[in-house]
Amino acid sequence: MNIQYYGDYCFKLTTKPGGRATEDIVVWTDLPDKQTGIRSPFGHADIVLLSHYGPSDEALAGLKDEPVIIYTPGEYAAKGVSVLGFPTRRDADGGITRGQNTIYVFDSEDVRIAYLGSLGHELDSATVGKIGEVDILFVPIGGVDTITIKIADELIRAIGPKIVIPMHYRTEGVSIDAATIDDFCKETGRTVGEEVARLNFKNKDLEGKSMEVVFLQKT
Repeated sequence: MNIQYYGDYCFKLTTKPGGRATEDIVVWTDLPDKQTGIRSPFGHADIVLLSHYGPSDEALAGLKDEPVIIYTPGEYAAKGVSVLGFPTRRDADGGITRGQNTIYVFDSEDVRIAYLGSLGHELDSATVGKIGEVDILFVPIGGVDTITIKIADELIRAIGPKIVIPMHYRTEGVSIDAATIDDFCKETGRTVGEEVARLNFKNKDLEGKSMEVVFLQKT
């Protein structure tokens, strides 16, 4: 499996859900809004997961080959990938302030991935239980319009993934009002190494890892 970061909430995951003999499947998450200063990606797409907004012709314009677009909670099967979407909110006011959010959980190559999207509140134990044991957790750390760094850290500990991939934080060239990597490390007491260009791994590479934080360079 290969994971690349395009900034804000946008990732490209390339995987072989059916085993080595199958073709690559490309999954995209939350394509960036032009107000973020990030250019929407171009290229092939099989599945697009949108956590907190519906399909936008402008955002999707660069993606090719008529991908399956998922943007509401539910149970889905597409291109050999099974996806579960759990309803949450973008705020702690029941969605009144910023609206709804969907957490996505899916399995591929014997790796379980949880993508929290633009989550804006703590999760109850029932939802954490539904998410289950996770290998890779995508979590927003920018605060301001999502969960705080403190809540993000609490969720990381509650879910207990092998690898944590932060998203939605302020970097050079990204026009969002959010916390930085340094803010996250200072508040959580975590020491994080250099950003990596991409994460390329197999299930066996995750053995022995526990809540290891990996920051990906913006592609």
